Formats: sequence, structure tokens, C-alpha cells
Amino acid sequence: MKLFLRIFAGLMLLAGAVLPAMPALAEEGMHKLVLQISDNDPQKMNTVLNVAVNVSKLYSERGEEVDIKIVAFNAGLHMLRPDTSPVAKRITNFAASMPNVAFEACNNTREAMAKKSGKDVPIFEFAEIVPAGVVSIIELDEQGYTVVRP
Repeated sequence: MKLFLRIFAGLMLLAGAVLPAMPALAEEGMHKLVLQISDNDPQKMNTVLNVAVNVSKLYSERGEEVDIKIVAFNAGLHMLRPDTSPVAKRITNFAASMPNVAFEACNNTREAMAKKSGKDVPIFEFAEIVPAGVVSIIELDEQGYTVVRP
């Protein structure tokens, strides 16, 4: 009996250590995904959009919800620039038709690009400008989002 109680107590301690570290899915009933884009590469940008569509479609077919954030920083910020985006038409249509997908643009990168070019760097109106893309990814990870760089 003492051995059983010791094992039970050990399992309870282990559960207490593991459960808080589990993704937020159990708490909120929603899957959470962050897709990172940091390259000015149309193929990678399209891959990020394809992954978002595929994940969203699969969970929708299952009757489950998913929240997807696409975070752009460094050269990947071009994805969210109407003046330089190689996927401008697709991303505009995408933003209008995929309400569970949000776009975040790194302001650190935006300011560096503006300083280098000597002019303002426009960002699509549907994208949220965040102070730092990498910090946003870190914080989303801490909130239970799974981070993927396709």
C-alpha cells in the first residue's frame, strides 16, 4: 500500500509539472499555429500561404477551429508590402477569404527598410504592425502556438 501511495504521489507531481506545459488547446479548444516568413522568396511565401490553407481546411473538415498567424520579418516583410510583394494579388484575396488567418509585420524591419530607402514602407492594411516579429513569435509560442517555418 505504501508503494502504491508513493507511486501515486509521484505521478501527481509529474502531472503537476507536465500539464501546465501542454499546449493551450485543452484550455480553449482551438488549435494555434504561427507560420514564419523571413525570406523574400515568392516560392516560400506561396508555401506559407499553402500551409495556412491546408491546415485551415483540414481542421474545418474535422469541425475544429484553428487560429493561424503569419509573421513576416527581415526580407520576408516584402510579402506584406503592397509595393514589393510578389504575392500581392493572392495575399489580398487570401486575407479577405480566410478570417482565421492574421498577418503580422515586424516594425523593426519596416523601420530599417525605411531608413535604407529614405521613404516610408507601406504595409497592407489587413496586416498588424508589431514591434518585433521575432518577439511576437516568442510570445505566441509561450501562449501555446506551434511555430513552423515552411
